[in-house]
This record gives sequence, C-alpha cells and structure tokens, in this order.
Amino acid sequence: MHSPGTATSERFDAQGRFADGAQYLAGRPATGTSGRHHPVVDPATGREVYRYETAGPDDVDAAVAAARAAFPGWSAATPGERSDALHRFAAVLAGRAEEFARAESLQCGKPLKLTREFDVPGTVDNTAFFAGAARHLQGQSAGEYSGDHTSYVRREPIGVVGSIAPWNYPLQMAAWKILPAIAAGNTVVLKPAETTPLTSLLFARAATDAGLPDGVVNIVTGTGKEAGERLVGHPDVAMTSFTGSTAVGRRVAEIATATVKRLHLELGGKAPFVVFDDADPEAAAHGAVAGALINSGQDCTAATRAYVQRPLYEAFVERTAALMETVRLGDPFAPGTDLGPLISHAHRDRVAAFVDRARGYARVVTGGEAPGGELAGGAYYRPTLITGAAQDSEIVQAEIFGPVLVVLPFDSDDEGIRLANDTPYGLAASAWSTSVYRANRATREIRAGCVWVNDHIPIISEMPHGGYKASGFGKDMSAYSFEEYTQVKHVMFDNTAVAEKDWHRTVFGDR
Repeated sequence: MHSPGTATSERFDAQGRFADGAQYLAGRPATGTSGRHHPVVDPATGREVYRYETAGPDDVDAAVAAARAAFPGWSAATPGERSDALHRFAAVLAGRAEEFARAESLQCGKPLKLTREFDVPGTVDNTAFFAGAARHLQGQSAGEYSGDHTSYVRREPIGVVGSIAPWNYPLQMAAWKILPAIAAGNTVVLKPAETTPLTSLLFARAATDAGLPDGVVNIVTGTGKEAGERLVGHPDVAMTSFTGSTAVGRRVAEIATATVKRLHLELGGKAPFVVFDDADPEAAAHGAVAGALINSGQDCTAATRAYVQRPLYEAFVERTAALMETVRLGDPFAPGTDLGPLISHAHRDRVAAFVDRARGYARVVTGGEAPGGELAGGAYYRPTLITGAAQDSEIVQAEIFGPVLVVLPFDSDDEGIRLANDTPYGLAASAWSTSVYRANRATREIRAGCVWVNDHIPIISEMPHGGYKASGFGKDMSAYSFEEYTQVKHVMFDNTAVAEKDWHRTVFGDR
C-alpha cells in the first residue's frame, strides 16, 4: 500500500464562501442565534476550515415560518411549473459541479474522484429525474365503484417537511430529502449534520438561483439536541424524514410520534455479501473491495459481512486481502488517491476500537491500523479484512461504519441465506452466482430493501432506496418516494341527485 503523493489542487475556501453564516432562511443566508459556535474540520489534516454560529430554537422557528409561508404558493403551482423550476435547478447544479465536488471533499475527506464521479453527478441526475417526476403525480382513475357515485384519488402535498441528513453523504442526502418533497409540492426545512453543512448550503443557494421561490428550501445548521429536536417536534412541521443511525432514529420517532407526524426513517445497515461456489471469484473479490471501501466504508449499504461458500473461501480471502493492499490512501485532493480519511479522529478511534476488540476472538488478515508518516495528522485507517469471527460476535453484528470487511464461510445455500438475514438490519445485500436460480432465490429470501446480483453499491434515480427491519421504513429516490411526501385523498361525487337516498333508512325513517 502506497501513498499517491501530496495535494496539488487548491482546497475549497469555506470561510470565504460562507462568511455570512451557515443558515439559509427564506432565500437568504443568515447567521445562527444560539450563541454557540461549531467548527468544520478537514478530516484529512485535522485543521479547522470554517467556524459558524449554530442554529438555536429561534432559527428553527424562523425557517419553519418561512417554509409555511411559501407552502400555499408552491403547492398551488402546476406540476409543469414545478417541473420547469427543477429543470433549471439541475442546470445550475451541473454548472457548479466542480465547486460542489471540492466542498464535499473538503468537509468529508472524500477523494475528488469520488465526489466528481459519484456524489455530484448523482445529485444532478436525481434533480433531473424529479424534474420529470413532478409531472407524474397521478392518483387512481375515476370510476363508479359504488354504482351511484364517481370516485377518484388525489395526491396532495403534506405541508412543511422537517428533514435531517447525515454526514456521510451530505450533498446526496440533502438532495434525497429535498427533491421528492418539493417535486410533490411541499416545502422543506433541512438540518444537515453540524460537521458537514457546506454542500447543503450550496444546494439551497443553487435552488434560489434557479428561481425556486423563497422559503421552499431552508437550511438550519445546528446540533441534534438543540436544532434537530426542535425541528422534529415543531407543531407546524407535518412530516419528518431522517437518515442516520438506528439509535438516533428511535429518538426521532419518539418525538415525531408525540405530535402525530408522518415519519420516514432510513437507518443503519450491515450489508451481507453472499458468494456462492459458482460465482466468478475475481469479480467477487473486486466487488468486495469496492463495496466495502466506498467512502472509507462510511456507507450504510457498504459490504460489511462477506459469506463465502467453503470451496471459494480461502481463495477469496487471499485475493481480497491482496487487492486491499493495493488501495492508495492519501490526500483527497491529490491525483491518484483511492481512499480518504474517516470523518473525524473520534470516529476513526471508534472504528479502531471495534477492530482491536476483535483481535481477541478473530484474525486481522490485513490492515487494522492507522497509517503514520505524512498521513498521521488525518483521520485515516487502513482497509481491514478480518476472518475467524463467530456469527454472534460484535464485529459481525454491529454497524462499524469504516473500511472493515469480515469474511465467514458457509456450506449449504440454506446456511448462507440464513446467515445473511441474521442481523437486526435489512438495508442492502448482494448475491454472487452464475446460476439464475440461485440468484433469484437469494433476491427473494434475503430480507433487505435492495439486493444486488453480481455487483454491490450502484444506485439509480429511477429505483427506490430504503430498508427492512431496524434499517427503517419508507423510500428515497424514484417515484416510490412520493408515497412518503404526498397525502392520498379520496373524492366521491353523488351521481343520482336524489335527496332521500335509500341508505339513509339505515339511520332514520322506514323503507
């Protein structure tokens, strides 16, 4: 494993770009009013790159008020008008792609090749998709289902949506939260993670520059305890959409339930990677390394548990370890960097602690340490492969959220699928086989919201993303996301013009 060298590209100037504050209310940037400040730290260097005053309850109230004021006009806009606005939005985002990529790399530590080729183009595509989807909010066709009445179904926006996005994909998660909501006619207040607000703020500014009305998209940047809980519990917020850990999701659900809000939760994952003995071994090894290490493993759909049928097990471990050792850790802005740091030193230490505890009952085949030298100041951790762990061990069952893959053998197909389902989570999984029958069985029986076959990680705007079990409920992306962000209304017209209807006699009078 070698370093690709030092950075040659200038970093994004966060302090200069957001000198007017880390809030965005009613179409304008603003400073927070909590009286407390929070840093944004470049995880590749450990240096502070931006400091801002966080949002307090008053800022949340102001954002919700702006969204509420914008709702009547935006919800009354025609599907074509909302579609046109989102098409303009996609064009503005595409024109600023490099700025978004550099801001995301700075605050998250992602290599530029990941932000340029995955985060940013995926967000532009998602915006373009919802520009088209805004015109397709149909309900059920009209019909005479009772004989005496004509019924039809309307889809209507819910109101103000209060969304909370995580730190691992700040730009994409802002888009996943905001786009289906506003395409359906809602207005949004988004709270990004306080550690990674930069691209959410850029996203909101781009919305205004594209001509979306003031108040349709608002950003409040603050802590979960102060800004997040105020947003979720706000009486004028009709729906909460949250992406993050299962533990925090439970707290969000408690608060939302108290005010009877619509709730959408996309929570943790522990994705299985099931390799049957007829799989292409080279494809499986490459897929495992890419699927486990994307975003330094800080991905709720990342491959974390590889179950390999025994005839391929030893070769898979050897080849996967060898490929992991070729991965180039380095500065996110340096050409050739494959893997950047984790989000913070605290999170790096948390990941390392999982691996260190596993040494007592399993074998670390490769990795399992932070690099030294020129990378010592950043929150880096080497790609790590672990074998010999029991199915009920912590390293297999818990969400680590780092560049760590554990490999376990299995014998029968029944056992492989049973082990794949044997965690509380059910967000994503993959099955590797050249048999269509085996692959189809795996897609039917693995309990996860997404099951890839002979690949792991790719997502597309047209298809839904969301989990089973402790991974939450509801869908991001795709037309299915409108199920989260619309209310279904049944409208029923009497066709008889008869004043005294026959069914009235069941309530009063005689036949």
